Amino acid sequence: MKKKLIGITLIITSLIFFVGCEDAIERLPLDQLTVPTTFTTYSNVQTYSWTFYSSLGTYHLGNNGLFDRNEHSGDLMMDGRINNGSDWLQGRIVVPTNTNDWSDPYQRIRAVNIMLDNLDNSQMTDSDIRHWRSVGYFFRSLAYFELLKKYGGVPWVENAIDDGDTDVLFGPRNSRQEVAKNILENLQYAEQNIKKEGEGPGTNTVGLNAVRAILSRFTLFEGTWRKYHNIEGANEYLSVCSSVSRSLIDDLPNIHPVYDQLFNSNNLGSITGIILYKEYRLNEQTHGLNQWARSSESPFWDFTRKAMDLYLCTDGQTRWNSPLFEGDQDIYKEFRNRDKRLYTTVTPPYEVRGQIGGNNSVWEFTENDADREYIDFLSTLSSLPYKALPDVNWAGFVQPISPNFRDAGSQNIPWDPGYNVTSTGYKMFKYVNRLKVNIAFLDENDEPLFRIEETMLNYAEAMAELNQFTQEVADLTINKLRFRAGVENMDPSQIGPTFDPTRNPSVDPVLWEIRRERAIELMAEGFRFDDLRRWKSMDEATKPKLGMYIKSSEYNDRLPIFEGASEGYISREPTPTSFPDYYYLFPIPSNQIVLNPKLEQNPGW
Repeated sequence: MKKKLIGITLIITSLIFFVGCEDAIERLPLDQLTVPTTFTTYSNVQTYSWTFYSSLGTYHLGNNGLFDRNEHSGDLMMDGRINNGSDWLQGRIVVPTNTNDWSDPYQRIRAVNIMLDNLDNSQMTDSDIRHWRSVGYFFRSLAYFELLKKYGGVPWVENAIDDGDTDVLFGPRNSRQEVAKNILENLQYAEQNIKKEGEGPGTNTVGLNAVRAILSRFTLFEGTWRKYHNIEGANEYLSVCSSVSRSLIDDLPNIHPVYDQLFNSNNLGSITGIILYKEYRLNEQTHGLNQWARSSESPFWDFTRKAMDLYLCTDGQTRWNSPLFEGDQDIYKEFRNRDKRLYTTVTPPYEVRGQIGGNNSVWEFTENDADREYIDFLSTLSSLPYKALPDVNWAGFVQPISPNFRDAGSQNIPWDPGYNVTSTGYKMFKYVNRLKVNIAFLDENDEPLFRIEETMLNYAEAMAELNQFTQEVADLTINKLRFRAGVENMDPSQIGPTFDPTRNPSVDPVLWEIRRERAIELMAEGFRFDDLRRWKSMDEATKPKLGMYIKSSEYNDRLPIFEGASEGYISREPTPTSFPDYYYLFPIPSNQIVLNPKLEQNPGW
């Protein structure tokens, strides 16, 4: 966010200091002398509210932060540094003693409740009080939404509790229905009462569109969770999603023309369709995504064979039925004639001569025109300081070949420079840029938190679930994304049962294509695991996670191939086990149940 977090007073800091994780609803001591003076004026409340923004975003949390929603436990990504698979997919989840998944949201809820409890005693006008109550509801709803997604029903804490509030501290969980209803009502209140521009145009603060964006996200999740997990009330939430999403789309009908700049710009405030973002700035807060994506740790972010197969050809057909698809046994051919988002999400293949004159930063083309095909093509989609090929590591050293398999080499370059490596052949490229070279962990590209493209996808899916998806809806949503990606428009009337032979037959063909579009547009943004869970489709992730098609002899016989063949798809992980029903909800940490025996554990744990 804007760096208004700097300079927050020690009084404010003391108010939001949180004790350890032993009890997620522990009481922080309220200083009765400072609380009344903190929440008196608009500017004081505004200053206190800046602390809420610090919980947003994941770029700054390190190599695992971007995927704190278990992206590797879905079907489209894997951690190529290990070979034993995801704990969720291999049946290795155990009940934790404590976990930040539980404690962190309650810490944030506590901070918000302190403000909410004191607004009515301030010197502000009624409209200003309603605005700040709306801001509080936004952040509190975000925290409760995290808890709801993971645990279902949880204790709802309406006020900042003290030692005497034993009914809350040691009470039972509120039902999923109660928690969801409270979130919905809080966000609908905020939609009606928050200032449209937040703290003013260009301030990058929570306003009407940010409220609508989280309301759209929440109601789609809850509506589809209820539908596919057989809980009543699905259409109520889907209808709200449809309505609020359409309002937001009507207000922000356009998308930015360059997909790559949504993730690699150091000024997202100038990007069309960005609703709220986290701003990074040198000497204030930075991150290290380029370091992780371009180092020996880069296979942490590997895409799977299934992720590659999702991308349509430019004629709008799947790789299974398009005459433009040239096959997947030659990676140069595999990348041809595909959705443009592919080329800035997965590192395209190429080869150059590196180390010219012994200089690691100097290169030249080979005599093979195919080796430079995607170097030239990428220059039409992105340009410095965003993306360019050949890829370089964080220090600016050229990676002469892509894909560069970890610990394998190839028949052409029988050495591994140790950076920009992959385990599947499909390396992360989405968050790679040249804004900073030869500087580690000081990246400043901003992080989109809410963007209109997600809301468009929410609207399309909700309308399909309500049996109201039409060509008009497709044109308002899916086809805007496809136009930017250079893919032919979706025509729902032309999508039948045979459009994608890999479709789950229990899913309507048009809905399947909407889900495909969501997966592609939001690839590696932390949505997929939650999407599969809400659709009750984790069986999609219990199939072998494969990589690129290779001949083992061309890689020194050091890359494992599916079923031990001499050529075929790379296979580094064991085939996932089945995903039991009780895994759809997380286990409540055992210490919470020890502290409060009325907290019943989720079934199966």
